[in-house]
Order: sequence, then C-alpha cells, then structure tokens
Amino acid sequence: MRIGIDVGGTNTDAVLTEGGQVRSTAKTSTTPDVTTGISRAVDMLRRQAQFDPADIQAVMIGTTHFVNALVEAKGLAPTAAIRFALPATSGLPPLIAWPERLVAAIKGRSYLCHGGHEFDGRTISPFDEGEVVAAVEDAVDNGIRSIAISSVFSPVNAEFERQAEELITSRFPGVHVSLSHEIGRMGLLERENATVINGCLRDVAEHVCTALGDALNRAGISAPLFLSQNDGTLMDIGFTRRYPVATFASGPTNSMRGAAYLSGVDQCVVVDIGGTTTDVGMLQSGFPREAATEVEVAGVRTNFRMPDVLSIGIGGGSRVLRNGPVTVGPDSVGYQVTQQALVFGGDTLTATDIAVAAGRADIGDPARVAHLDKTLVSTALEHIAHGIQDVVDRMRTSPTPVPVVAVGGGSILVPDELDGATKVLRPEHFAVANAVGAAMAQIGAEVDRVFSVAPGTRDAVLDQARQEAVAKAVAAGAEPSTVHIVDVDEVPLAYLPGNATRIRVKAAGDLAATS
Repeated sequence: MRIGIDVGGTNTDAVLTEGGQVRSTAKTSTTPDVTTGISRAVDMLRRQAQFDPADIQAVMIGTTHFVNALVEAKGLAPTAAIRFALPATSGLPPLIAWPERLVAAIKGRSYLCHGGHEFDGRTISPFDEGEVVAAVEDAVDNGIRSIAISSVFSPVNAEFERQAEELITSRFPGVHVSLSHEIGRMGLLERENATVINGCLRDVAEHVCTALGDALNRAGISAPLFLSQNDGTLMDIGFTRRYPVATFASGPTNSMRGAAYLSGVDQCVVVDIGGTTTDVGMLQSGFPREAATEVEVAGVRTNFRMPDVLSIGIGGGSRVLRNGPVTVGPDSVGYQVTQQALVFGGDTLTATDIAVAAGRADIGDPARVAHLDKTLVSTALEHIAHGIQDVVDRMRTSPTPVPVVAVGGGSILVPDELDGATKVLRPEHFAVANAVGAAMAQIGAEVDRVFSVAPGTRDAVLDQARQEAVAKAVAAGAEPSTVHIVDVDEVPLAYLPGNATRIRVKAAGDLAATS
C-alpha cells in the first residue's frame, strides 16, 4: 500500500494504491501552510478506505513549497557563492543578472577563488586553502548560513568542490554547503545559479521536511517519506533536505507520469488542466521530455533537470469576460472556485460554469447556469479549445498525429477531438492523475558529463556511463533487478579537442521494498 499526494496551487490531491491499483482518492483545497491540506487529504483517504496506517509502505509527495518560497522570496537562507575559476571568468562574477529583489532576499555575496579545470580535467590553477578560508570567514561574519560552491567544468572533475566542502564542514559546522556538480549540468553560470537557489532553500527544506513528517505522524503513518523530483522520479527525505531545488517542477511531472500509468500510453502529449493553468508536456518512454535549454525560475537562468512544459492561463477557475470579445483566463479565482463560481452559488462566471452549461460536467447546481446564452457558451468553449490546440501543436516535434491524454480536474474543458491527435483519452481517476503519478513514481539517477572518446572506444565509454547511472539509481534506493536505462544522449563537442563528447544517461527503477 502506498499513498501519493500532490500539492497544487488550487487543490491537494491524494490517492491510496494497493498492488498498483487505486483504492481510494481524495481532493481538498490547498491550505496556505500546505501541511494542513495534506493532513485533511490523508484523513479523507482513511475515511473512505478504512486502512491500517501500519500497512502503508511508503508515502510520496509532490509539493510546491520550495518553488513558492523562491518566487515569493520568503524564508530564504542568507547565501554566498564561491567559484573556483581564477584567473578565468572574472568578467562574469556569481549572481550576475539575478533580480535585485532576490539578491537582497538571500543577502547574496559572491567570491572568486583560484582553481577550476579544463574540459579534459586539467587544472586551471591550484587550489588555495587560505583563500577559501578567508572567503568563508568573511561570508559567515556577514551572516551567511549557506554556501554554494561552483568550479569550472566540475561535472568533469569535482576535486576542488569536494575539497572546499571538506574544509568548510570541518571548520564551520552548521553552515550548509551545496556543490554545483551534484545539482546542475554543463554550463557554468546556469549550474552555479541552480546551486545558489538550492543553497538559499536549505532552511526551508529543513522546516518543510520536518512539517511533512509531523503531518504523517499525526495520521499514525510511520512509513518512509519520499518527494517527487523534476524528472518524474523520487528522492528520500534526507536527499530532499540537501537538494530541495530538485522538486521545482514535480507538479506537472507527476501529472504526466500519472497520465502514462492510468492510460497505458507512454508516447503521447499530456494536457493537465488544474484550477488556474493548463500544463502541456510530451511523454517519451513514459517519462516527461526534458527541456533542452536553460530554464528560467523566478527570473534566474538555470540548467538543472526540468520537464519541457508549456503553460497557458486556462483552468477550471479561469474568469470568463464577456464585455467585448469573449475571453477565458488568464485571470483565475483559483482555489476559491468552489465559492465564487456560479454553479456553487458565487457571482463569478468561470470556465467551470461554461463546462456545466454545455453539459460536459455535472457539478454544483446546473440550474444556476441554465440562463447563459448558448452563443456565449460556444464562443467560450471555442476560445478554450483554440488555446489548448495551439499549445499541443507547439509541443509536437513532427507532423505525425499523436494520442492526447487529458488529466486534472479541469480536463472536462478539453474537446473530444483535436487536430493532430489520433485520439483524446480521459483515463479513469483522471482528476487525481498527479497523485497517482507520485504514488507510482520510480527512483532515478542521471550521469551528464564530458567524456574523451578515443577511436574505437565509444561502446566502452557508453557502457561506463550506463553503469554509473545504474549504480547511482541503486544507491538512491532503487531495487537493482528493476533498474533500466531510460534515455541515452550523446553530443560530440566539435569545438573541443580530443574527441570530446557530452554523454547523458538516465536510469530508473522501482522503489526497493522496505523491511
């Protein structure tokens, strides 16, 4: 038995699964403190299924806690960035191009030290211990509690980042340390930014992980707790405390993984409509296609693993404006849809009201929208369909029609037919696909670095990368017999000597059984 929970901006969804089958589902409004909504959802599951909390083997949660903290700039730890690169890179210091509001929120400080490596692992300049200690002392004297360490080409050689971590943790206990080679990919500035974001969220992570554990304890559940990552896999609570940035896009990812599981289709476009937005992504081999370029989060460019998702402001709570041309969204009543929509006794015309008036859904009181003009209803539905159609077209990489799987509570807004879709599917439990995706998630790991591929050694190098990815997945908690390679990507770097090739391998496997 597993419990999957997904916390969205509007609703908190939960499912209880047993042997891969959904036993009960729950949907409740997200609360400002988030954990209260989680407790309510678990209570609803218990009332429906009458299960013994001791029988729960694992709890998986996808949460918006961390990305909300960054966007709102609340509760962030004072953070410094230390980069090993001198004499190189001084023209672009750490935190360059960050929004001033965010730099102020983290009391950001930056330091450049000698070090770093070339693409083939050769040292740029030697590590200077005294220089590092002086930088950290200055940071701590200025109230810094978290330090983000980056080094040029650290995904190739992480020696200096590890040395700095050992030095800081031994001399400055209590200071959080985040290492860039463990968080981001190739690309110094974006990887460094992702590491700084991770560093400033470390205090939030401590608080959230403790609060989530307390919420489950109050429900009598002592099973291990896992959080969903951006790539559709899981991480345990200890990993979350250290790498909170890995949870940022877990909401859309969970929905896409849940859509694959519920529909049985692993190559498709997923349309996830919530209360405020429609998120559209592409599934490849059952996992979300990852963004190929840097991703901007709260105005900061990063390059950690994120799904390739396009969002538009159309959801179940979207306001329908009829003064002039009929428009739907992007303004939304969000989680207040159950109070403000016409069918629930409110006075705001929403997309949900349009769906009920058109006979697509039977929720609330249909008599409250019976008076709506049929032309208004059809025009609003056309507006919604056009918006969804446009995003689906933009996600496809070829003209070949693909299946479209509609999930989320607002998927009643998706028309039964779309141009470019072989079919439109709404699987059972579509409204809680995000929670199903969390409950059914696997443990995953990735290797992403530059290898020197001598003539005749390509197969051996790829095999080495595969073995490293599998070993990382097993170390993260995957059952060894279930680990498989999900994706292999190799890009020759013609501008570098020595047959340099960037190789990225992703592995995933089922969560190992807990005793």
